[in-house]
Amino acid sequence: MTTTGEGLWSTVTDLPIERSTVVSALRGHVQSALRVLSEDHRYDVLLVVTELVSNVLDHTTGDGRLRVLLSRVGCQVAVEVDDCSAQQPVYGESRLGGHRGRGMVMIDNITHAWGARPRAGGGKTVYALVWCAD
Repeated sequence: MTTTGEGLWSTVTDLPIERSTVVSALRGHVQSALRVLSEDHRYDVLLVVTELVSNVLDHTTGDGRLRVLLSRVGCQVAVEVDDCSAQQPVYGESRLGGHRGRGMVMIDNITHAWGARPRAGGGKTVYALVWCAD
């Protein structure tokens, strides 16, 4: 899946993820950028942003980048998070113990697609697509 560069998507947020990043501040930027969506749809996107950004902060040693894109055709939001790790997201289990690793299960339940693709030069982009059509 490729979202950027196809002309069907408009970037509404493009922000760095650094070790000092405060997730609630990123959520505030995304919420403001997506005022055109209903509160329910914004909430779903914010859950995805929180999980994917938290994964960068919890499971990688470097910085990353958050992009939120809005489809120009239909109502669909793409959340993309770049990081420096080649390790793929883990569905339903975690090396950090039994109380971790459920975030991707939640992402799977509220999105219509998600996955990861390698980045040129190393690392990966994890993406999730949220439909916002009623």
